[in-house]
Amino acid sequence: MNCFEIKGLNLRYGDFLALKDIDMDIGEKQITAFIGPSGCGKSTLLKTLNRMNDLVENCAISGDVMLFGEPVYGGDMDPSLLRRRVGMVFQKPNPFPMSVYDNIAFGPRTHGIKARQELDRIVEDSLKGAAIWEEVKDRLRKPAPDLSGGQQQRLCIARALAVSPDVLLLDEPTSALDPLSTGKIEELLLELRDRYSIVIVTHNMQQARRISSKTAFFLLGEVVEYGDSDTVFSRPGDRRTAAYVTGKFG
Repeated sequence: MNCFEIKGLNLRYGDFLALKDIDMDIGEKQITAFIGPSGCGKSTLLKTLNRMNDLVENCAISGDVMLFGEPVYGGDMDPSLLRRRVGMVFQKPNPFPMSVYDNIAFGPRTHGIKARQELDRIVEDSLKGAAIWEEVKDRLRKPAPDLSGGQQQRLCIARALAVSPDVLLLDEPTSALDPLSTGKIEELLLELRDRYSIVIVTHNMQQARRISSKTAFFLLGEVVEYGDSDTVFSRPGDRRTAAYVTGKFG
């Protein structure tokens, strides 16, 4: 089954056509990677999947985006409910200026969960799910910004998990991290793929090859090639893909 089905998607910022006739299905409970040079449209498409582009002035979208068969645009989809189902983790860790506990409890509280026992369970389960519980269980009342960069990013993943999403979107989640923290995030994503559908934007082609099942190569707002990651990296069908994955440009 697919978590997303995208048909004839075009996106403009004013007169600039940022995405051109995107047609792709994104599979459920697997990791899908978006690769390509800066400004090619991969992060724009990622933000389109949970309507973050609604917040951008002069953004116009046409075409269809379906989430498990429901229209993301045009229908009855509530953007706040959509963002609960489709969580986002950004390039730079962005913990709220509050405690570790309150960072995780923020989303559930927003959605009406007030009972302390239930919040305690969600916080522990989410931190365990993001493989950071053992590191912070004695620091739950400490400020989240005091954590290391890698810990902050795993905290942000835990915060996304706390509202029980169907899909996780990650926009360059390891680009600001050291190799050790990057490895921990990659291990975490491989553990999470059995429970969540994951879409990751990355400039790190080795990372895409290591962790993703499918890879889409973007160039100038178009999807040039999309398929099994092994094929895209080892036997690309388009010369532009071959040039990019072998480092000839980008």
